[in-house]
Amino acid sequence: MEIRPILSALLRSKTGAILVAVQVAISLAILSNALHIVEIRQGVAARPSGMQDEGSLFYLRVRHLDDSDHNGQLALQKSEAATLRAVAGVTSVAFTNQMPMSRSGSTNSVAADRKQVNESANASFYFSPESLVKTWNLKIVEGRDFTPDEVIEIDASADRDNFPKSVIVTRALAKKVWPNDASPLGKTLFFGTGEDANGARVVGVIERLQTQSAQVDESGEYSTIVPMRLTNGFGTIFTVRAEPGQRDRVMKEAEEALRKAAPRPVLLDVESVDEDRTDRYRADKALSWMLITVSVLLLMITASGIVGMASLWVTQRRKQIGVRRALGARRVDILRYFLTENFLITSCGVFGGVMLALGLNHLLVSKLEMTRLPMGYLFAGAGLFWALGVAAVYGPAWRAATISPAMATRSA
Repeated sequence: MEIRPILSALLRSKTGAILVAVQVAISLAILSNALHIVEIRQGVAARPSGMQDEGSLFYLRVRHLDDSDHNGQLALQKSEAATLRAVAGVTSVAFTNQMPMSRSGSTNSVAADRKQVNESANASFYFSPESLVKTWNLKIVEGRDFTPDEVIEIDASADRDNFPKSVIVTRALAKKVWPNDASPLGKTLFFGTGEDANGARVVGVIERLQTQSAQVDESGEYSTIVPMRLTNGFGTIFTVRAEPGQRDRVMKEAEEALRKAAPRPVLLDVESVDEDRTDRYRADKALSWMLITVSVLLLMITASGIVGMASLWVTQRRKQIGVRRALGARRVDILRYFLTENFLITSCGVFGGVMLALGLNHLLVSKLEMTRLPMGYLFAGAGLFWALGVAAVYGPAWRAATISPAMATRSA
């Protein structure tokens, strides 16, 4: 089939063709970028926190209504930890000050040198007298976990000068603070800047541990752990690992055990790590589903536009089709004519859509710091719209091919 007659027909009635091509271009530009954003958001929501088997982890926030002194709080913390360890199905318990992805907690400025004017990074500040490496099942890639003699006990209301002498850092933080060093082991990490900064020697490096805010960029893994027990009268957090498949039961029994063992009224809040992950990434998942919905609607609207335009062309060319059939054109010739015509229109739209998609992505990269749009999305999008164009026009084209010459040429 020659292309020239098709192009000639399109040029004589080009408004509809232009509208379809523009619709395809806009849809392709939006679809490819939307799905790229969906992939990024889904990847962020699924990224590892550093805690292995999150489905077995939960934590309890404990607040006693009447506060004890430092020694009383220490004794109570140790007693409550023992109560939790006695619950059937509990494999590990650790006191801590905050939880990854919980969106609640503290950070500290850190630096490689006390003389630095500006901080090297801002890192989450986790502390525990027990092993968070064990309870959270963190992966140590260099060095070791803390030893019992490194743990210090601090009364926040009175002791403001004492500070742990050892620290574990994430690999991401180590690369940020000491970018030119092969290993941070044995180096001193300073919390704060200036002469008042507290120094701690790096004894271990863990593969990763998300911050309490779980930022999207690399700072979401800038975390530190120090060996410390703190009493401050504001409550206690116990993080608990249960046996696989036993978490929900253990959560209920752990809460009941603490309430029964409490010597005085207590406020308890129990949360799982899975719940924190869901809450933290709720907006990302909502955005993903919204973009998926918009993409599906765009495809449906584009397909409807192609079907409607093809049906209109068939109606307008009814007599022309009859004449061609009377002169010997086969059904397959009529079908091929409309498919080729639509393919040309869709190809123009696809080409324009690729240019528009790249321009839109460049804008997103410059304004929102997104990553570049992979070419695979453009190739997949182009293939999708070519297939969509063929599928959408096939019905009207087939109806045109089945028109008999007598019916098509009959006067109204």
